[in-house]
Amino acid sequence: MRTNKRSVIRLLEQIAVYLELKGENHFKIAAYRRAASALEADGRDLSEISRFTDIPHIGKTTASVIEEFVETGRSTLLEQLKDEVPKGLVPLMQIQGLGARKISRLYRELGITDADSLRKACEEGKVETLKGFGKTTQSNLLHALDQLSGKPAYTIGRLLPVLLLIEETLSGNRKIETYSRAGSIRRFEERIEELDYVISTFDPKSVAEDILQMNEVVEAVSIRSIKITAKLKGEPGLRINFRIALPDLYAMTLFLSTGPEPHLEKMQQIAGLHGERLTQSGVKILKTGELLRFPSEASFYHHYGLPYIPPEIRADGSEVETYKGTPFVQIDDVKGDLHMHTVWSDGKDSLEDMVNACRKRGYEYIAITDHSKYLKVAGGLSRERLIRQMNEIRRLNEKYPDILILSGIEMDILPDGTLDFDDDVLSGLDFVIASIHSGFGNSRAQIMKRLRNALFNPHVDMIAHPTGRLIEKRQGYDVDFDLLFQWAKETGTILELSGDPARLDLSAARAREAQAAGVKIAINTDAHATAELGNIAFGVGTARKGWIERKNVVNTYTKEQLLEFLKQKHQH
Repeated sequence: MRTNKRSVIRLLEQIAVYLELKGENHFKIAAYRRAASALEADGRDLSEISRFTDIPHIGKTTASVIEEFVETGRSTLLEQLKDEVPKGLVPLMQIQGLGARKISRLYRELGITDADSLRKACEEGKVETLKGFGKTTQSNLLHALDQLSGKPAYTIGRLLPVLLLIEETLSGNRKIETYSRAGSIRRFEERIEELDYVISTFDPKSVAEDILQMNEVVEAVSIRSIKITAKLKGEPGLRINFRIALPDLYAMTLFLSTGPEPHLEKMQQIAGLHGERLTQSGVKILKTGELLRFPSEASFYHHYGLPYIPPEIRADGSEVETYKGTPFVQIDDVKGDLHMHTVWSDGKDSLEDMVNACRKRGYEYIAITDHSKYLKVAGGLSRERLIRQMNEIRRLNEKYPDILILSGIEMDILPDGTLDFDDDVLSGLDFVIASIHSGFGNSRAQIMKRLRNALFNPHVDMIAHPTGRLIEKRQGYDVDFDLLFQWAKETGTILELSGDPARLDLSAARAREAQAAGVKIAINTDAHATAELGNIAFGVGTARKGWIERKNVVNTYTKEQLLEFLKQKHQH
């Protein structure tokens, strides 16, 4: 077999890269790189070289690798390295500034094996904790991953108008028995590349025709008997998959369409242990060929002795063994919203309009928390205006006895660490939120000093959107989460999980860590209009993805329980 010199040099360079990805020592990696350079510098053709060890920087080991490749066209060493190094690491080298050494660190220290796991680590703030990376690198990596995938990713908030329009159409179709979101949107991923729906009907052909008539929303890309793939008008990169199933196949189709692949693979393994196989047509008993069908996903999981696994936590498969059936918070558990704004600051609706909208939602209580005076751009309240608002809230409490309206404030933690109001003002309020809206470039030490001043103030009840992130726009400020959770637990201060779809802050991963640390959470909307109160669903979805239990969410408490909790907090 004839091998040219260029292919040998490429082989040596490849081996060096794979050794670096594997985390081998510098000298071993350098040996192959020096050998590649030496061979390239040698002016002779391969056929003219009798002994490779005569070339400076090519030793016996490297020479034997070259000789094997020249004689057979294969390299046992390279094949072995390719088996040992996760295949998903190599494409990451296309990302500017992310060489083999850095990728190796990501692999060894964070378990990164491909673009998906890198994205997840970036979104959870883990990459920035590595020495030599930081917040800017993490942000740049997320941007580069979007370009690498070739697919635009969307936040659930950005897609909400489309979801509502599609679901309004599906809900109005009498031929549809039921339908559900599936895929990444049902799992409540922060970034969504495709929309998936599963539809149950006795008349698949007619329903498929109806979907194709949704001209104002979608444009068909491919049509099959059980699946229609369409693209969203105005967003050509976003695809929508409609899977149509007869009612007896709906549960299985929904399970398979929800994913993700590692979860499906784990369940397939479990089915195999029972002599069964999961198929689109149901669970097949391998010995007899019989197909089992299930009326619900829950009955499917119970068939294997498992609790129903909520879609939000279906992930890498480990949840199949870890999850023991503990119920997570649900939207019906929420009894109030403790963060909202009115026309008194930068809200769009009046205080009374917000109260009535919350009454319609059946809430027992709410907190009115307009901005404090530092945030002038948001019409922040001076002490005098705050007192006037408190008087207005007293009047509305008398007018609407079916809901408790707490007088509150969203108070800025100033860049120097001081709070925007003195204790004598704060002591007169029912509910005090502290938050950071400035100085995002502060060092971690400065940020933690600011947060500590708020957490250890006896009048501060909650820290809002604790990282300040905006999912599509900024990473947020640099937080030491171990310290934040420690101080929140020590002081009894609530940490917010904001349902604002632009924030979802705390993230699901951070909320889970907070719960594990014994911290209480409030799921709020930070609503600036009555229409935004529905964002509580995004907060609850994120909380469920974070394995959050109802008992750890303060706004699932009854009115009496909440007031007692706040009383104990102030006496802490």
